[in-house]
Amino acid sequence: MGQSDSVVVSGSAAGFVQEVDAKGHRFTADEPIASGGTDRGPDPYALLLSALGACTSMTIGLYARRKNLPLERVTVHLRHEKIHAEDCAECETKAGLLDRIERRIELVGALDAAQRARLIEIANRCPVHRTLTSEIRIDTSEVAPG
Repeated sequence: MGQSDSVVVSGSAAGFVQEVDAKGHRFTADEPIASGGTDRGPDPYALLLSALGACTSMTIGLYARRKNLPLERVTVHLRHEKIHAEDCAECETKAGLLDRIERRIELVGALDAAQRARLIEIANRCPVHRTLTSEIRIDTSEVAPG
């Protein structure tokens, strides 16, 4: 990995603050004060939810434009929590904790019930949603400093 990396994250080992370069867009990630951070930026789970929310809204908007639906605005509300597996009847995992993301979608526009239902179905087709609900392989290796 090098110049072609799409995201590079770097920070001092002395704290949680991380400088993020995402394809030339620079911002800071951190942990909240209650978790020992300085709250200078969103925490990693907020970034994950942001990716899902942005992809969801973009996918719904793209579909609506292609189908000439009267969609004016999409707002995606997201929340992440850890839940006990035994509290989730539809989950495959039956023991321990698992991650739960609640996604609520606001659709503004003169849409009928069928159009609204279809747009909610389309939300599950966003590429980030598909990535998060599929098997993920993360290959990790060390590189020399520099």
